[in-house]
Amino acid sequence: MPFIHRSIENEVLKGARAFSGLLLTGPRRAGKTTLLKKLFPQAEYHLLEDPDVIQRVRSDPRSFLDELKPPVILDEMQNVPELFGYIRTRMDSKLSKKGQWLMTGSQEAPLMRGISESMAGRIAVFHLLPFSSAESSKVSIYNGGFPEVLSHPSTHEIYFRSYIQTYLERDVRGVTAIRDLSTFRRFLSLLASRSGTLLNKAELAAPLGISIPTITEWMSVLEITSQIFIIPPFYENFGKRLIKTPKSYFADSGLLCHLLGINSERDLFKSIFLGPVFETFVASEIIKIQINSGHRKELYYFRDQQGLEVDFLVPGGAEKIIFIEAKASRTLRPEMADALIRLSKNAGKYHVKGALVHPTLKKGELPLKTLRSGISAVPVDQLASLFSSK
Repeated sequence: MPFIHRSIENEVLKGARAFSGLLLTGPRRAGKTTLLKKLFPQAEYHLLEDPDVIQRVRSDPRSFLDELKPPVILDEMQNVPELFGYIRTRMDSKLSKKGQWLMTGSQEAPLMRGISESMAGRIAVFHLLPFSSAESSKVSIYNGGFPEVLSHPSTHEIYFRSYIQTYLERDVRGVTAIRDLSTFRRFLSLLASRSGTLLNKAELAAPLGISIPTITEWMSVLEITSQIFIIPPFYENFGKRLIKTPKSYFADSGLLCHLLGINSERDLFKSIFLGPVFETFVASEIIKIQINSGHRKELYYFRDQQGLEVDFLVPGGAEKIIFIEAKASRTLRPEMADALIRLSKNAGKYHVKGALVHPTLKKGELPLKTLRSGISAVPVDQLASLFSSK
């Protein structure tokens, strides 16, 4: 597949001009290495994953670094986090040299600990997720955004089956000592069936015969390796009594479909999981828009004890907020905006923008721009338009 430009490119280049190094985190196979090689073609490349290479780096890190001629790309830094301290020394000796140490990693939390201990103020950190619909028209609810799937859609099932096996063997065991991988696979499928719902760890633990602390640990592993997002409830109650339990979403809807046993786009649109999968896709698209434009991930949901619920709330700064409902239906009705309108009336100090996000229009379908007064109807592939003037 020809190189597809990523929305985060300008932010990465800006970071490389201002800092001695940068770290690009994100799930495996999201395109981190491809992006750095494209943006910095003059940089040496070293993959820190082969056991012999890792052993060599650990046994004599100074000699390994002495052989490098920056700028250099160090891929999968989570395997040798002890290198951070030695790289810092080299950065400090040449403070005027920018963009010399270009690193990637697939396990965000351990890497961030290494950076906070060794690299504070010396390195720019970015997060790359699979392609968004704004980056490629091939991105879809069923396929998700992983580059290999978009390049060869017919290998969807083979790719995700292999991805899970590789992910289990490498990243999961790299973070924690999970002995029973078969139970962990069942946990993944069970969690997939609850994507977009309130997180109830007891309901996940009981059918698997494991403890709630184990569920907590496994959820943490998935979050560290960027396989899921945890979305908290909005922090202001708008005069309501709130539900305070977070929700979990898979980061890629293609992987979610695989875990749910959905084997084609046709099957998806007949599935009872269509609504949750579409909602998951919208959540992922919102987060991609935020981090690709250099902003932090800031996404919430709202639900009170009287049953009023809005799928997503996105703060926009200066007391602005966007309310978003995700509906997988192609037939839009005004009453679908009721929850958005009810919550908007209680938003108090906030200036509210409300939108109902629906599937991409098919050829020949006419857009419905306004669902009700103050509530716009937005195809999911045009979601970024909601944030362009917030």
